[in-house]
Amino acid sequence: MNLAVQSVAELRYGALFAGWGSPRRDRLERTIELVSVIPVSDSLASTVAEFRFACRTIGHPLANPIHHEDLWIAATAVHIGATLVSGDGVFGDAPRLERIGPEAS
Repeated sequence: MNLAVQSVAELRYGALFAGWGSPRRDRLERTIELVSVIPVSDSLASTVAEFRFACRTIGHPLANPIHHEDLWIAATAVHIGATLVSGDGVFGDAPRLERIGPEAS
């Protein structure tokens, strides 16, 4: 399994925001260690720029600044040719993004 660096940040933020104690946060960290975290690279940055432009061209909400983190998560999946697993509707009909989840079409 692969995770975008933004997904890891969101998991850690969510744990802090929810007030998880050290034992639960430690379990989260051990789980994160079991997956591949896709590093930010110049090539990924180019994919993000191209993906955002494609989204903007078709009026997709991922181009909006409010969805900045989601844009990076989706672009990371596009970059590595992975299927994004998410039920979040914001990812629907995004260009070149393969997605599965409860809300996926």
